[in-house]
Amino acid sequence: MASTGNEGSGYWYGPDGQLDYSAAVLKALRDYRAAETDIRRSTRDSMGMGETDILALRYLLRAQASGKQVVPRDLSKFLNITSASTTSLIDRLVASGHVRREAHPSDRRSVVVVPTVESDNEVRETLGAMHRRMMAVAEGLTAGEARVVVDFLQRMTEALNVRDGEELKVH
Repeated sequence: MASTGNEGSGYWYGPDGQLDYSAAVLKALRDYRAAETDIRRSTRDSMGMGETDILALRYLLRAQASGKQVVPRDLSKFLNITSASTTSLIDRLVASGHVRREAHPSDRRSVVVVPTVESDNEVRETLGAMHRRMMAVAEGLTAGEARVVVDFLQRMTEALNVRDGEELKVH
């Protein structure tokens, strides 16, 4: 690794000034997470939406892309919120023009929640360039590098999903 000029002064350098690679990897991971958090905040602000709203919209767009129909109960479960909170969320997203309620095709008592074409376009416009830059970085990896990164991130995910010896469920 190249020198950053911080040798000996940062906690991720050993007492002899040599880079502690494990700590440097964790710092790089934290830096990535901080950058991702910043871009998510910026995206929410530019779209005038809260965190839960944007998570719901992303879920709805992914579901729509895979041909899955989403009922309010699906959103409640995914977001781990009450049905009353889900109703308020859907009301906000309908009012802002990001989703619409449609009659369920096989259950007259239910509705499906569908993202609008405009919201799909807005998300693509807002995040498209960033996603293309990220994809270019990922596509620049060799197959071996990609395997190492995927394996590392999967093991980090597993490490985070264990509390007091019990594995947590993640959606």
